[in-house]
Amino acid sequence: MHEIADPIACINCPLQDCPGLRPLEEHQLAFMQGFKEGEVALARGELLISEGQSHQQLYTLLGGVLIRWRSLDDGRRQIVNFMFPGDLVGLQSAFDEPAAHAVEALVDARLCRFSRGRFTDLIASHPGLGYDITWLAAQEETALEGHIVSLGQRSARERVAYLAVWLIDRARATCLADDGNRVGLPITQVQIADMLGLSLVHTNRTLRQLLREGLVEWKSREIRIPDLDHTAEFAQYDRGAARARPFI
Repeated sequence: MHEIADPIACINCPLQDCPGLRPLEEHQLAFMQGFKEGEVALARGELLISEGQSHQQLYTLLGGVLIRWRSLDDGRRQIVNFMFPGDLVGLQSAFDEPAAHAVEALVDARLCRFSRGRFTDLIASHPGLGYDITWLAAQEETALEGHIVSLGQRSARERVAYLAVWLIDRARATCLADDGNRVGLPITQVQIADMLGLSLVHTNRTLRQLLREGLVEWKSREIRIPDLDHTAEFAQYDRGAARARPFI
C-alpha cells in the first residue's frame, strides 16, 4: 500500500457519476474535502487491513474491488463479502478493538483515507452523512444475510448463481461494468469455494454444470450470465429496483 501523491479533489470524485450511487451535494463535497486525509493505492493481492491489526483509518473505495475474509488457525479461510466502489471500509470492526477480519485487494484499488478519530466531527457537522453511514452498515448486513442463506439453504448451483448475479448487479451500479450481462473480475475457483463453503472439486463441477445449463459462464477473468432475470429467478435472487446507495 502506498500513499498517492496527487489525490482527486472531492468535487471531481468519479463516484459522483455512478448510476447506482447517490451523488453528494455541493456543501457535503466541501466538507469531505477537509475531512479527507489522502488517498492510498493497493496492488492486487495486497492487504489493506490484517486480522488482529489495530487501525485508525476509515476508507471509501474509489476504484477496484476488495474482499473481506476471516481465517482459522489451520489456514482455512472464509470470504465474508466483496466490496465495491462507494463502500466504506474499516467500520466493520469495533472502533477500540483489533480487526477480526482482513481486507484484500481483488484487483488494483484506490481508496480515500479518513481518520477514525474525526468520525464524531462528521456526524456532528453533517447528521445526514451520519445517517448515510448507518444505512450503509444496514445494507451490508442485508447482503450478509443473503450470503448466509446461501450457505445454509441454497444448493451449490443456486449458491454460485446467486453470487454471480449479485456481483454483476453491484458492478453495474458502481461503474465497473456496463449495462450488459458480464463483468470482468479475476475471481478464482478457490475464492468462489472460500466464499460459498464448497470444496474446490465441487466448485469446479458446479461451474461446469451451470455452463451446460446456460445459467452462468464463469471464466478466470470474466463472469457472464446469458439471461440475468432467468438466472436470478433460479437462484431466488430479488433483482427489484434498488435505491441509489450513499457514500462519503
